[in-house]
Amino acid sequence: MPPRAEPGGAGPAASPTGPAPLRPSPGPGLVPVPVPAAGPAGSGAWRAGVDPVGRRRFAELPGPLRLERGGVLPRVRVAYETWGRLDAAAGNAVLVLHALTGDSHAAGPAEPGHPSAGWWDGLIGPGRALDTDRLFVVCPNVLGGCQGTTGPATTAPDGRHWGGRWPEITIADQVAAEVAVADAVGVRRWAAVVGGSMGGMRALEWAVGHPDRVGRVVVLACGATATAEQIGLYAVQVRAITDDPGWHGGDYHLPATPGPAAGMGLARRMAQISYRSEEELQDRFAARTREDGQFEVASYLDHHAGKLARRFDAGSYVTLTRAMMTQDVGRGRGGFAAALRACSVPFTVAGVDSDRLYPLRLQEDIAALADAPLRVIRSRSGHDGFLTETDQVAALVRETLGAFSSGGSPSGSPEESS
Repeated sequence: MPPRAEPGGAGPAASPTGPAPLRPSPGPGLVPVPVPAAGPAGSGAWRAGVDPVGRRRFAELPGPLRLERGGVLPRVRVAYETWGRLDAAAGNAVLVLHALTGDSHAAGPAEPGHPSAGWWDGLIGPGRALDTDRLFVVCPNVLGGCQGTTGPATTAPDGRHWGGRWPEITIADQVAAEVAVADAVGVRRWAAVVGGSMGGMRALEWAVGHPDRVGRVVVLACGATATAEQIGLYAVQVRAITDDPGWHGGDYHLPATPGPAAGMGLARRMAQISYRSEEELQDRFAARTREDGQFEVASYLDHHAGKLARRFDAGSYVTLTRAMMTQDVGRGRGGFAAALRACSVPFTVAGVDSDRLYPLRLQEDIAALADAPLRVIRSRSGHDGFLTETDQVAALVRETLGAFSSGGSPSGSPEESS
């Protein structure tokens, strides 16, 4: 019988002093993982052995992870959170996948270890679209991330931070790590995989690369392959970070090293503009200035730059952005059209009508090739509409899950960004 997971995914907080603990406590399908105490300087990454564990659990891959573009990660740990309980047949599990700067804390309040409330809190919980009275919901922190999963800010087997030695990873590599999480929690086949933006890219990869392990997918606000404009926008953001003198070739995880804070702030400002619609920015800010003479829209961008710096790592931003630049669900499969036509997994595909970063035409392509109707999220929020329009996304998820859906009504979600 598959192992049962406890509701909430909660675990005791790590003590900031004393020996590094093992996380999680040994249980069926889970491997206790030694947690190093060192944390990076000049970074908003979660620090094992220093910061509270919060609701994270950890799974370790059973062996080295061979990467799509060459190289090997000899040891990989994945942080994840769960809500609800896995049923006896392990048939009620749903995988939720986050966007670029998200993490495993998809639902729940801000608390020690989790400085922000869940990024899809209005979607997950009793009576909500992902009804945790009926479903077992799992959200992992992505490979290359900075909130508990192995990435540039974590330590390599030699005890030093990966830093500039971190290899290039792809969306397929991220999904390969998530397959190990599924094995760890006892899920052979997900009832559904749900994701938006970079999470939608991984949902696509799950469907095409592991169709026997996915019942259906919900793909929001992404494309099947990166476009020239997206690659260009991302390339400028990466350069803003790597050209910062504090980057040090990625090896800024040293004492008294401030890191590329200015570069990451610029990258986030550029990204934030692409995440919202021109109409919304004009209505909210126009050309108005504050008392100090600063444009209101510039102050808004400064706020998001500072907010990200407190909770994210520049190395993760670079490696995850590069993964999106190389995204192509058809690589090695005869092209994305052939890959999607051959995929047997049922799709729900949705885009945001005001999205200028991943415009509706990209979701139209996926829907046509996967023989699925296109659903349109009406929003003035641009790309971030997949996060902010909770009611509309909830309706799509309820429709997709069918018999697992419940009649509760989700609450609104706070303003977030991809």
